[in-house]
Amino acid sequence: MAKENGAQRFMRATGKLRAVFGPANRSSLVHDMTEENRKLLAQREAETQQWETVRRPDGSTYVVPRNPDDKSLR
Repeated sequence: MAKENGAQRFMRATGKLRAVFGPANRSSLVHDMTEENRKLLAQREAETQQWETVRRPDGSTYVVPRNPDDKSLR
């Protein structure tokens, strides 16, 4: 039998996990948002506005605060 590559080993390992834990939970995407979810979404969007992505000349990226004096998330 040929040696398995990384993808095949990953699929075999996750197949065993699915046998133990069951399939991934899938929920409908066409339902109305609850008030709690709206508040959480607004909070997450506000958090993302506090950061910006900087690209280095080599193509790698990192995240820095837009306002270095703002310590609310650190």
